[in-house]
Amino acid sequence: MTGMNRLLNTIRPYAWGSTTAIPELIGTQPTGEPQAELWMGAHPGAPSRVDRGAGPVPLDTLIDADPTAELGAAAVKRFGPRLPFLLKVLAAGAPLSVQVHPDLDQAKAGYADEEARGVPLDAPHRNYKDANHKPEMLVALSPFDGLCGFRRPTEAADLIDALGVGALAPYADILRAHPEDQALREVLAAVLGADPAAMADTVHAAAQAAARLAATPGTPHAADYAAYAKAAHSFPGDRGVIAAMLLNYVRLQPGEALYLGAGVPHAYLDGLGVEIMANSDNVLRCGLTPKHIDVPELLRVVRFEADDPAVLRPEAAPDGEELYAAPIDEFRLSRYVLAPGSDPRALEPGTPQILLCTAGQASLRAQDGTALTLDRGESCWIPAGERTELSGDGTVFRATVAA
Repeated sequence: MTGMNRLLNTIRPYAWGSTTAIPELIGTQPTGEPQAELWMGAHPGAPSRVDRGAGPVPLDTLIDADPTAELGAAAVKRFGPRLPFLLKVLAAGAPLSVQVHPDLDQAKAGYADEEARGVPLDAPHRNYKDANHKPEMLVALSPFDGLCGFRRPTEAADLIDALGVGALAPYADILRAHPEDQALREVLAAVLGADPAAMADTVHAAAQAAARLAATPGTPHAADYAAYAKAAHSFPGDRGVIAAMLLNYVRLQPGEALYLGAGVPHAYLDGLGVEIMANSDNVLRCGLTPKHIDVPELLRVVRFEADDPAVLRPEAAPDGEELYAAPIDEFRLSRYVLAPGSDPRALEPGTPQILLCTAGQASLRAQDGTALTLDRGESCWIPAGERTELSGDGTVFRATVAA
């Protein structure tokens, strides 16, 4: 038996997680400990579990037993016998590290190199945990603060100069004096290559100035300064605070999204969102972290291109599906805003699907009449061959692959 299956999911307790957001979503009592990510999928680090009558079984085990039945022949041919995406609820109560992800060629080469050199997979200085890329998308469920992509160098210089910290003046000069890619590369390399102890006083002074400017009425970029001050509060003295000032601050409203491709530096700061990504653990960090930073490899992977962050909004289709378009085949994310009494929405078969209810209640009915109800915070797995109808009163996110 396959059919629709409710997912039993794992919560990852990373230190930056909110203590309340995920419990509120899924209807449980807070434990007092951070609850950062709710994972839905078949990632071996924390696979979801399904019960088809013989007790809970990890989803990756079910897929391994019959990839074609679970994923569909087309997905297996394109992506191999593994679910190519991971869906999460992400709840940031403190800033995550500033980070980038490699493209597919970089991931394959980096993974092969570290394997050949015998670097253990769990080594703290290991960069590549697998040979896959990690494009990702985040859709805000609450107001959501983040950093995304480089500012234009002259704008970053103006923002840094306004802090009035003399030790930062050489960085502003570089940002104004050189072409865009050269300026951004030189400043990021200089910041991350500086002596941490010597940089700590500069970061402290910059953080105090940012907090002061954020609190001063009429200050240009006050929200940006507030974000940098918050990051500095979580990571006092960290060089990544200065690196973060090279990036665009963005606030997403509920329903808005960011797509993050390879080489784009970013950090999530605060808020609750639905995140989907290719099934990979490859992260290179730029700062706001006690973890390893491989500066030469980071500079090789980062795309030194300034641009405004592209905030995405869903594109509505006649059948009621609202698609968050992304230039990637490993995942496709959409949502349904359901109203009571409206016609059921047909979820066409042929691709594997995970549905997540984030508001209200959703009802699913399979072609054989089997029914399943999802309350807020609940999710389910629908194998590729299952024809299903969706109705209810609430909001449902649908994760699948490009057809």
